[in-house]
Amino acid sequence: MRLLLMSDTHLPKRAKRLPEPLLEEVPRADVVFHAGDWVDTDTLDLLESRSRRLIAVYGNNDGLGLRARLPETAYAELEGLRFAVVHETGPSQGRDARCAARFPDTDVLVFGHSHIPWDTTASTGLRLLNPGSPTDRRRQPHCTYMTALISGGRLTQVDLHRLPPR
Repeated sequence: MRLLLMSDTHLPKRAKRLPEPLLEEVPRADVVFHAGDWVDTDTLDLLESRSRRLIAVYGNNDGLGLRARLPETAYAELEGLRFAVVHETGPSQGRDARCAARFPDTDVLVFGHSHIPWDTTASTGLRLLNPGSPTDRRRQPHCTYMTALISGGRLTQVDLHRLPPR
């Protein structure tokens, strides 16, 4: 099963549209994750129309229209792996332990907010993934997103993709 992970698209504040390489990945993915801060409902409509399955949450920059359509936290089980998606996880210091305590029955946590790519595993085995932002790199060298595979009930081949400068 092929996964596509993104967060913090901030459209149309930070960019006019999603980058083409990211859009090309959407129909290839069995499941698309978005960890919040959409800013506009048009991007949600676009991903809903192009995705086989979309698992998404709202973020702190999302208004009432998005909050009416999306949860603050989403859960899904994919091929035996338990996923949670949330926008904010707090400061990076202590994040692994804090999230492991907050999501004890989760195998993979997808989150956003910081725009900083993150891929770690807590001592409990919880995998924490932040795909960064495909449209607003902030102080990062590149805009980014992630892809991953689920094979044999395990998360494999987690790749961070750097997007060309706009």
